[in-house]
Amino acid sequence: MSTTIIAEKMVFGGDCLAKIDGKNVFVPYAVPGEKLEIETVESRKDYDIAKIVNIVEPSPKRITPECPYYQKCGGCNLMHIDYDFQVELRKKILSDCFEKYRIEIPEIECVTSQNTLYRSRFQLHDGALEERHSNEKIYIDHCVIADEAVNACFASVKATDRPKGRCHIFGSKCAEPELSVSIPHEKNREEKKGGKNNKKLKHYIRPKYAGNIIDPSTCVTVNILDKKLSFDVQGFFQSNIKMLEKTVKLVTDGLSGQNVLDMYSGCGTFSVFLEDKFNHLTLVEHNRAALVFAEQNLKLKNHDSYGLSGEKWVKENAESVIKQNGPFDAVVIDPPRSGMEKAVLDYLCRTKPLRIRLLSCDPVTNVRDLKFLVEAGYKIKRVFLLDFYPQTSHIESLCYLESE
Repeated sequence: MSTTIIAEKMVFGGDCLAKIDGKNVFVPYAVPGEKLEIETVESRKDYDIAKIVNIVEPSPKRITPECPYYQKCGGCNLMHIDYDFQVELRKKILSDCFEKYRIEIPEIECVTSQNTLYRSRFQLHDGALEERHSNEKIYIDHCVIADEAVNACFASVKATDRPKGRCHIFGSKCAEPELSVSIPHEKNREEKKGGKNNKKLKHYIRPKYAGNIIDPSTCVTVNILDKKLSFDVQGFFQSNIKMLEKTVKLVTDGLSGQNVLDMYSGCGTFSVFLEDKFNHLTLVEHNRAALVFAEQNLKLKNHDSYGLSGEKWVKENAESVIKQNGPFDAVVIDPPRSGMEKAVLDYLCRTKPLRIRLLSCDPVTNVRDLKFLVEAGYKIKRVFLLDFYPQTSHIESLCYLESE
């Protein structure tokens, strides 16, 4: 049986909130303010999940999605909303997270770029994308948000001819090669063991990471603000290059000094720009394969890198690093979705580096961590919404913090 409701605010995850007899109901693909007929598809103790069966009074911000796979593909979930209003909704969700924890912030600054043809990194499963909330395959030959190099790949290879298993793709005009595809179970074993094609790449690998060999067949090099960054197509790298360039500038702007800590450094994306601003860098990253690339990207400049979790680095290395190099003038930290490890958060609150640039891909865990930093005496000077993933509810942010 259907019920008529008015969609209220959008919440983290992209659903709109409504109420039926005082119970919260989450409605996907709604727009705040719309009058909708909905049906409950899943009932929980504290809330229900519903689907739209009829849009009685559509929002003026509702548009027709460009993508024929929309609401089936597991990627985009806000393509039915005008892009400028999408940004406002993401901004409001981020603001609500701060308000929930009673953290005062300056006006959120929105940083945007193009909202289609931006995504360089994809994963295919048996040559397809996966349907939302299922493992059903969706075979596509064009994606509205994919980079042109990726779409060229989709168009040139029939779905039936694509490799089985999980396939990683990275495509961009700023990349060498312009398109990289990691095909499951077809790597050259000689290259993995360190054949002649590896010699140039191995030149920059520090001895303590020598067991982690770069595979040239999956190596990608991108040009970011006139600096070259290499990474493995199978690993993590930001998939919106234009937004990454804007973010690098924001993260590093105004930072300089003797020592800087790059926590959760990955392949050194920010460190390669920080090395011109500081006399010494310390990189911490639990993924040693990513640190191999960081070593190559930094070209053995004045730095130390630790292939450890943040927690282990704090317990085993932080004190000796400070004794040897002096205190950190700044910290750049880009934690995983789960947020900072407690030991890392405690370390920052205890040692209070003068400046912190904190990135986040999850506003809930980000604000949770920021609460401790604010209570330790940090002031939030600027907050940015970084719109890395238009047409989705995904929110990335950046905060400037300074200790009192």
